[in-house]
Amino acid sequence: MQEILNAIESRSDRAVFEALIVPTTYRAAVIRKEDVEMFAGMASKEKDPRLSIKIDQVAIPEIAPGEALIAVMASSINYNTVWTSIFEPVSTFGFLARYAKAHPDGVRHDLPHHVIGSDACGVVLRVGAGVNAYAPGDRVVAHCLSVELESPAGHNDTMMDPEQRIWGFETNFGGLAELAIVKANQLMPKPEHLTWEEAAVPGLVNSTAYRQLVSRNGADMKQGDIVLIWGASGGLGSYATQYALNGGAIPVCVVSSPEKAKIVRAMGAELVIDRSAENYKFWKDPTTQDPKEWQRLGKKIRELTGGEDPDIVFEHPGRETFGASVYVTRRGGTIVTCASTSGFMHEYDNRYLWMNLKRIVGTHFANYREAFEANRLIAKGVIHPTLSKVFPLDQAGDAAYEVHSNLHQGKVGVLTLAPTEGLGVTNHELRAKVLSKLNRFETR
Repeated sequence: MQEILNAIESRSDRAVFEALIVPTTYRAAVIRKEDVEMFAGMASKEKDPRLSIKIDQVAIPEIAPGEALIAVMASSINYNTVWTSIFEPVSTFGFLARYAKAHPDGVRHDLPHHVIGSDACGVVLRVGAGVNAYAPGDRVVAHCLSVELESPAGHNDTMMDPEQRIWGFETNFGGLAELAIVKANQLMPKPEHLTWEEAAVPGLVNSTAYRQLVSRNGADMKQGDIVLIWGASGGLGSYATQYALNGGAIPVCVVSSPEKAKIVRAMGAELVIDRSAENYKFWKDPTTQDPKEWQRLGKKIRELTGGEDPDIVFEHPGRETFGASVYVTRRGGTIVTCASTSGFMHEYDNRYLWMNLKRIVGTHFANYREAFEANRLIAKGVIHPTLSKVFPLDQAGDAAYEVHSNLHQGKVGVLTLAPTEGLGVTNHELRAKVLSKLNRFETR
């Protein structure tokens, strides 16, 4: 593994990488099938990823046609990593078993351990048969869409493929590891002005926010739209805020502390709601919502916007906020949702939806074109990573705990093969131009 790292750090050519001996095992953050019931009977918030995520030495499987083996320099934590680690809403070992039944290449994935992680930045080591776009030595980031594309359903939008899966969540051999296996069509060029850890964090959330807010497959945001963004300084919301500002929309950023309000204002947002100061209580008790609190939120939004309701609500908290989101959206507006971090069973008053001709749009990650376009904006220095803190691979459980406990802002990175932070930059001129925007979320 040290020889691989030496070749990467010296920016060796393709011939050197092709001559490298690939080890038979590698270190990875895993969960184990034997631990699936370890949190049985516990409330979600009490479940601790530090207990379930282990660092193991695991075997490298054979590379299938159309795949690539990458040396992972850095990765990051997403909510799907948290869900995997606490075995909610279901154990991911069921996903791996179904993959094994659905596709011959999926049999390799059905193991008693699951290498987790849906982000990666690194260097290609090997490619399988039929791969032409990438070669050993290429510096890459990986998006997390894994598709087979054997059905016609996916050829207009690959997210519609019936064999669509999220890599590192619904497949094995994910990015929180020294090595990872991806389909070659998951690869994209690494942004040259970013460090390994900076380039590793946008993949999933940046692509998700792009589809959810910008794409015609999502909210199809236009100039002048008022966009209510829940968790505007978080992993998803921080990218939604950037897309709203860059696209000529007017973000109304909802955050949970004065510190997070300061961050979104530094990004250029002017309309900010601090939930800790407003103390919204959308639920009277676990089964009863309070419409008066929806009304109070709507009034606050109109105070900030000069009397206008949101054209778009960027939803991802789910159960806690969804009733309020439906209520405050303008007549004919759109609620676009991609997650449910506070609970999957949503409740809302349907009168405010149907009688006011509102739409609920579900989005999930992004297709390859959307992910590529989102990464292109990162590479051009138009959209910026929101890295706040970095952990070593040995502390992947601690990193996941921070996200699970909402102790973070922006994204939490994990160094895998990279020995220290700050490495991997090849375009220093662009970096100098945008440096102040790269450290806005830093808490280290």
